[in-house]
Amino acid sequence: MHHRDLTPLLRATVGFDRMMNMLDASPRPDTATSSYPPYNIEKIAEHDYRITMAIAGFAQDELEITIKENSLHVSGKKERDKNEEVTYLHRGIANRSFEKSFDLADHIKVTGANLENGLLVIELAREIPESKKPRTIPISNGDSKEPELIDQK
Repeated sequence: MHHRDLTPLLRATVGFDRMMNMLDASPRPDTATSSYPPYNIEKIAEHDYRITMAIAGFAQDELEITIKENSLHVSGKKERDKNEEVTYLHRGIANRSFEKSFDLADHIKVTGANLENGLLVIELAREIPESKKPRTIPISNGDSKEPELIDQK
């Protein structure tokens, strides 16, 4: 197991402890299960993103999308019919249950989801609250005790 020393990065940052811990604990690419189902992550606009997952064979009621803290979880539960007896000559379509997680940055919100033609499309948007947007702080010359805040731009 490799351990990354992030001390040089921590010296030049303030408040990024969570990000550095995530990098240090990031999973290692391992098995084929991490690649099922296949997916794309697209940047549509400056603050808009899209995750497209290829989930052929799943119905809408077999899928679940949940958000917990900064993590998006997508799962598909496929129930096999025990009474169905099928003999496959070739089985290339993966018809199995899955769970996929995506770590979301702060202020990323899911704005919608759509299932069409075997593709699950999840729309995401970055919604930065007014209190987190850049603002100008005036510099006083020492005459006044309290600096006054100029409106956000």
